[in-house]
Amino acid sequence: MLAPGKDPYDNLASQTVSHRANDHAHNPSDSAPGKITRNPEDQHVPKRYFTLHSTKYFWNESIQNFEVLKGLEDLSMTCSSVHSKHSAGLNKNQQEYRRFFFGLNEIDVKVPSLFKLLIKEVLNPFYIFQLFSVILWCTDEYYYYAMAIVIMSVISIATSLYTIKKQYVMLHDMVAAHSTVRVTVCRGENALSTDLVPGDVIVIPSNGIIMPCDAVLICGTCIVNESMLTGESVPVTKTDLPNPQQDIKGGDGDAIYSTEEHKRHTLFCGTNIIQTRYYTGEMVKAVVVRTGFSTAKGQLIRSILYPKPTDFKLYRDAYLFLLCLVAVANVGYITICEPVKEIIVKSLDIITITVPPALPAAMTAGIVYAQRRLRKVGIFSISPQRINICGQLNLVCFDKTGTLTEDGLDMWGIQRFVSCMAACHSLTKIEGQLSGDPLDLKMFEATGWVSVCCDWRTASYMIGIVRQFSFSSALQRMSVVVRQIGERRMDAYLKGAPEVVASLCKKETVPEDFAEVLEDYTKQGFRVIALAHRRLESKLTFHKVQSINRDQIEKNMDFLGLIIMQNKLKTETPGVLEDLRRANIRTVMVTGDNMLTAISVARDCGMIQPQDRVIIADALPPKDGQAAKIDWHYADQPNGHSVDEMRIQEQYHFAMSGKSFAVIIEHFQDLLQKLVLHGTVFARMAPDQKTQLVETLESVDYFVGMCGDGANDCGALKRAHAGISLSELEASVASPFTSTTPNITCVPNLIREGRAALITSFCVFKFMALYSIIQCLSVALLYSIGSNLGDFQFLFIDIAIILVIVFTMSLNSAWKELVAQRPPSGLVSGPLLFSVLTQIIICLGFQIMAFLLIQKLDWYSKSLVVLFYNCFVPHHMDDFTNSTKERIKNDVNTTVFFVSSFQYLIVAINFFMLTKAACTKCSLHCLHCPQLVCVPLSWRVSMVLILLGNTGMSVFIEVSRDLKLLHQPHYLWIFTYENKLHFIFNMVFLLLNSRLGN
Repeated sequence: MLAPGKDPYDNLASQTVSHRANDHAHNPSDSAPGKITRNPEDQHVPKRYFTLHSTKYFWNESIQNFEVLKGLEDLSMTCSSVHSKHSAGLNKNQQEYRRFFFGLNEIDVKVPSLFKLLIKEVLNPFYIFQLFSVILWCTDEYYYYAMAIVIMSVISIATSLYTIKKQYVMLHDMVAAHSTVRVTVCRGENALSTDLVPGDVIVIPSNGIIMPCDAVLICGTCIVNESMLTGESVPVTKTDLPNPQQDIKGGDGDAIYSTEEHKRHTLFCGTNIIQTRYYTGEMVKAVVVRTGFSTAKGQLIRSILYPKPTDFKLYRDAYLFLLCLVAVANVGYITICEPVKEIIVKSLDIITITVPPALPAAMTAGIVYAQRRLRKVGIFSISPQRINICGQLNLVCFDKTGTLTEDGLDMWGIQRFVSCMAACHSLTKIEGQLSGDPLDLKMFEATGWVSVCCDWRTASYMIGIVRQFSFSSALQRMSVVVRQIGERRMDAYLKGAPEVVASLCKKETVPEDFAEVLEDYTKQGFRVIALAHRRLESKLTFHKVQSINRDQIEKNMDFLGLIIMQNKLKTETPGVLEDLRRANIRTVMVTGDNMLTAISVARDCGMIQPQDRVIIADALPPKDGQAAKIDWHYADQPNGHSVDEMRIQEQYHFAMSGKSFAVIIEHFQDLLQKLVLHGTVFARMAPDQKTQLVETLESVDYFVGMCGDGANDCGALKRAHAGISLSELEASVASPFTSTTPNITCVPNLIREGRAALITSFCVFKFMALYSIIQCLSVALLYSIGSNLGDFQFLFIDIAIILVIVFTMSLNSAWKELVAQRPPSGLVSGPLLFSVLTQIIICLGFQIMAFLLIQKLDWYSKSLVVLFYNCFVPHHMDDFTNSTKERIKNDVNTTVFFVSSFQYLIVAINFFMLTKAACTKCSLHCLHCPQLVCVPLSWRVSMVLILLGNTGMSVFIEVSRDLKLLHQPHYLWIFTYENKLHFIFNMVFLLLNSRLGN
């Protein structure tokens, strides 16, 4: 590739560009390093780069490292420079030059060919091990078993390939639907959206468009539906980026543009522009900031294509456990007088037995079934691996408005003013219906006014909105500049948090009892909004207002009064929080609302008990040479209990605001973890502070869940172990889980299903481990007399017994209530290891007992044993190796096979006796196993007694391993077992019938 320079932001006048292919495709997943060089007629400037996960990394000589070129944000441009330097757009040469660096503006999700997917799937370590096992089994003449495993693997691979291919096609179709549209660029021409590069200026059409890139508005206003990104169904108003250079008196500084800090002025790729508004015939224009996979939509697609690995202790322990099983297999072989080849083959054979073919399917079955059950209750997941982690949650953070309380608010009262209420909002009329923030809707409805676009002739009094400064979570306020029809001078109205609004008003206009009145309303749980007004100077013309900084408007205001709105609790909230409290799951409120309002709601919903005290931590930053400090004071006095009872039962909860949280993070790091351990209410929190809080809670070993409405909680929802967004969409990229039920009942449902999936994973893994070890012990015992299990015996065990048990057990559905005890987080824990080891010892003991007892009976034929111990004599070897049928069909083989077969069932019942297998009816057909011999009736009775002893010992050890279980209900591990007896009778009938069939 040839380009006239090494910096994509070089100023080009009329330089020519040529291109030399280097086999570099646009936006591949991975590629070899390439070079961008200057045109041969100019000085040669090499530029190294490589592409990984659809992202280009360019070599930067100055820092001696690779860097990613994201877009115009790389320039750290100020807001004023966006208007002055980038508002004119690019010429043809500049656009082509930048395209060499940024590539085409497309999110190209390539659908891999079936051959590539097959290679990737077959190269899975498990299938490589299975291939090795099949070759070994064929060497040992186990053709039927090897063929069955090959067929199972082929079916598994084909199913996996179909699912993966289908997912790629769906994602490709979803992305490609809006990838290529025609846009108008500021060169007087139309262009394909794929040709856009950072720095282009595009015109937003009045009839709307699906944004093909990330762009910052520099002129006009847009109504945008961002539900795909945030899950928020309410359209958002986007205004043009302020231009500090055109402010009348300067402003407070020229901020660096950031898509995160200035998201109210940024149009994100993939969002739907519903309407545009412009003034005096000017076009609505935006500067392209990011393209391709660097956009917000591109980053989300990358997170789906290349998800971050889930670092869960269960999966790490599983691999460690498999290594331990392989070690056990090596110990399990009895070295005797066979040839070296036979010793090697049989040793490797035992190793292959320790890794069951159905292990991967068995481990994922519980998660798949849990995902299906969650879908039935309206919970959808884009990250199924996190379902297991949900079973470990011991803390859940809740947003307040729209999550714990109703979305809408009821007007409870006002204290003066109508015009401010009618004008200071971000409502817009879409298809004849007002749409916007629920608070704005209620406030506007209370005025009795109507919103009109052009039919104003019959109105007796009318206010027109000239400029709108959108609500900012960081600033906690919004404002508008309006003009009464027929008047020349304009007015400004301000609405926001009472403390913030009061600080921007003239002191003489704020009532002396402002703090007391505010405290009185917030303690009652009301949501309080303050309003202010200012008569603007006559020199402020329409055009000047369009470019003025909001700080110049939002000062020296006249305080108007308070709006008191009642934000009612959702009816389901108290019950759900009580269920979580009984389950020892801590709950925390993280909200942008007022501190005292949040505390009041926390008491009303049961998050803070009536007898508990709340301590507000008010952290103050350094000032006038004094160090930062924290003031502690009680929020209120608890009610309803005597002093003596309070001393015994009362607990303390910390509450703090976002400002205090920021000061504590910066100046009191040693106190931060102690405060969050007992913090229950975090008010006036900005979106990034919610994310910081989740990270802090995770740092003190909490498994954190986050439940929010998907708007200002996106960062926290993504950062938490399990984020669940309340949204009408089936899949929101704002969080791993999305609930279509608009209340928090989804939280206990998710935790219960997570526990069910986690317990199922533990029990299935324990069972599969015991199954492989039991089979390993059986084979080792039979090897000691020169025998082994036959092809059909292996098939019967693996398919008719193990698969039926595993997939039946994996249908576990969650118990209807949450309990206090959580399942362990890893396989390497005392109770689990004790359970597995004791079951191994018991199974080994009873297998050896049956193995030795049968050899002491009078009717037992010892010919096979004599033949085996004479195998070192060369002329006996031919007879030995050719007597395959006699090696398999003998009394010891039959005994070991039956004892081990029932041991699988005993272990399964043991591990799941405290669980529920929500089985469908198992219609098991009677199978005939040709590799058994008929043993006397007395020995059959003896085997039954041995198995009964095995069952009793296993059950006793498993139940008594934790004395606490004796005092807790049998659904402690979240389940019951409805069809257990039917399941057991089927399995016993199956095994006995296969025996009697001979």
